[in-house]
Amino acid sequence: MKTSKLLSFLFVFVMSLMFISALSSQSVAADKPSATLAAKHYYSGFPDAHDTYNAISAASDGKIYYVLSSEKHDVGGKFYVYDPATDQTKFIADLSEAVGEKGSIAQGKSHVEFYEYKGKLYFATHVGFYEIINGAECLPVNPPAGFKLYTGGHFVSYDMTSGKIESLALAPHGEGILTMTMDKQRGHLYGITWPKGYLVHYDVNTKQLKDLGLVNGAGEGGVIGKDYRVICRSMVVDPRDGNVYYSTAEGDIFFYKPGMSKPEKLVDVDLRLDYFGSYDFTGAGSMAYNWRKIFWYEPEGVAYGVHGNSGYLFRFDPKAKKVEIVERITSEPSRKSGMFDQFSYGYLGYMLGKNDTIYYLTGGPIYIDGKRVKGLDTVAMGMARGKEHLHLVTYNIPKKEYKDLGAVFYANGDFPIYVNSIAQDKAGNVYTLARFLRDGKEIADLVKITVP
Repeated sequence: MKTSKLLSFLFVFVMSLMFISALSSQSVAADKPSATLAAKHYYSGFPDAHDTYNAISAASDGKIYYVLSSEKHDVGGKFYVYDPATDQTKFIADLSEAVGEKGSIAQGKSHVEFYEYKGKLYFATHVGFYEIINGAECLPVNPPAGFKLYTGGHFVSYDMTSGKIESLALAPHGEGILTMTMDKQRGHLYGITWPKGYLVHYDVNTKQLKDLGLVNGAGEGGVIGKDYRVICRSMVVDPRDGNVYYSTAEGDIFFYKPGMSKPEKLVDVDLRLDYFGSYDFTGAGSMAYNWRKIFWYEPEGVAYGVHGNSGYLFRFDPKAKKVEIVERITSEPSRKSGMFDQFSYGYLGYMLGKNDTIYYLTGGPIYIDGKRVKGLDTVAMGMARGKEHLHLVTYNIPKKEYKDLGAVFYANGDFPIYVNSIAQDKAGNVYTLARFLRDGKEIADLVKITVP
């Protein structure tokens, strides 16, 4: 990295850290939104729990499964289950211990949803301990004394009846698994690794793992301004033919299915839409033209995705090779302000829930005496530009109906921050993993949002 670019990146990085420090104090003397929702936070028993992305899902047994992350080299991420019937959490396993690892940098995180298939939940592990190199979080190359380098992320299964956890395969090149989806019709797992971004394919039936190469430049292991490319965080499978789709920082859409030698780019369709904004796809600090999250919607035979920074909902038809803007599903205050999200990557708390309705946990600007609180213009590595409230937005697909159900608050008046996950129970209540203060210390843990 050239000296000038390095100094610029370091400056943005330091300023972003200052904003993170400011975020630790959640209560602000702000104008309270007119519509609000009540949230209850839980303590699962992990005092060092850090931010979790995606790793919470509801299963057919009615329970909510989730992972709390660790930033320590010698502490693995923790796997839990919450039972809405008893209102209790239960510890299941330490991720490193579950995959049989000892003496290596821990399996500190899971950043993927759980996928249920034939009585088992499938997910993947990721690294949570980093080495700062040239001002950026990197896969460690100098392990702490007495520890071996990170071995790589695991594809994992959890038997919901017996409680048995099994490591199915290890990601290549010693990288963590950042992104994952599953073809539940055919029993195939797909992942994208971090930091460089290798596409991997695991066949549950044949137990074979394939390394399909890099998806985009050198991923987040590249040089900013050159071959750095932010990695897609969400993939989607078309159940009709088994094609799996992912996006790139440049806004291209690629697909792959078993039998192909490598992924191929879709022609005549892309995500480089004016509504999404304009991005330097060689830089850090946003998801660029990538979609943020996407799911398959069976009734229409299409996928519905959201672009992160702009908050636009779009409809992707892989057969017609068409992307159409549907609606801006940011919070009502964001829509009125016309500004991008404060969290520059956008939000992963996006899912298809009950009654063909999208549920989206997104940010809302904070106002003090009627004036919007402005954050930083530029941030590094997807950090927050400034404080914001958390809103729950819904969009009913058949009715084309948008609703902002309100801002979310804990009983003491604080509000959840750093929210990038979502699940829904059978009663319609929404769950996420968010920060809150416990005994004067900020941790991340399970949060239940009561939906009217």
